[in-house]
Amino acid sequence: MVENRRWHNLITHLVLLLGGFIIVFPIWIAFVASTHSSDAFTSGLIPLLPGNQLIDNYSNLLTHGINNAVGGPVAKMLFNSLVMALLIAFGKIIISFMSAYAIVYFQFPFRRTVFWLIFLTLMLPVEVRIIPTYKVVADLGMLNSYAGLSIPLIASATATFLFRQFFLTVPDELLEAARIDGSGPLQFLFNILLPLSRTTIAALFVIQFIYGWNQYLWPLLITTDESFYTIVMGIQRMVTVSDSDPQWHMIMATAILALLPPLVVVALMQKLFVKGLVEIEK
Repeated sequence: MVENRRWHNLITHLVLLLGGFIIVFPIWIAFVASTHSSDAFTSGLIPLLPGNQLIDNYSNLLTHGINNAVGGPVAKMLFNSLVMALLIAFGKIIISFMSAYAIVYFQFPFRRTVFWLIFLTLMLPVEVRIIPTYKVVADLGMLNSYAGLSIPLIASATATFLFRQFFLTVPDELLEAARIDGSGPLQFLFNILLPLSRTTIAALFVIQFIYGWNQYLWPLLITTDESFYTIVMGIQRMVTVSDSDPQWHMIMATAILALLPPLVVVALMQKLFVKGLVEIEK
């Protein structure tokens, strides 16, 4: 039973407004800072309204970057992060989908053991195996490349587990009907299983895209060429400049730009994301 009292609704809306304000206010301050000149925030008074340097700051940042910080134009770093995030997201989904499909629908010796071996890799994130992974990537000549940025992060036991759990909920009658109709394994995969997994794939894509976009340690380790720096690396290098003060208004503008792609992905795929998570929980 849900009580319909006016003051309950009022308190609920006040709590929502307070939560929204706590989340949005720092982002608003960062945006305001990105629209002012460099001395606006060194005077001791923080402006709360946008300034008149919006176009100049963002255009200079995208095309030239910050003069006293390495990394080059922010547009290039955004592109690198986008490529890395997309490769990681699609790579994780494809590999996990195929591995879960093999585990659930194919009979082979030690099938359950193989699944649990994949699951145990959850205990070995990249940070734990970073030295041998770096050695392999270096020996294969993949340093300073998109392949080196993404391939070591593609395998995902979590995604394999989620796909496996979803496939186990698919009725066996569908598989039997496909066999009666003469469908082979690939036809069943592409014509039946893939469309049914649409929302699960969408939910995993959002999660893995944000995971790839926020990567910092691995790109920092394997990239020495500025043309392969990611946006997260760029922000860190803008803050730690030598022989001068950080240009906080440009750093805030970079942070705002770095926030936009994940925000767009979540906004565009919100319905599929929520629906996919609900189906995964089932």
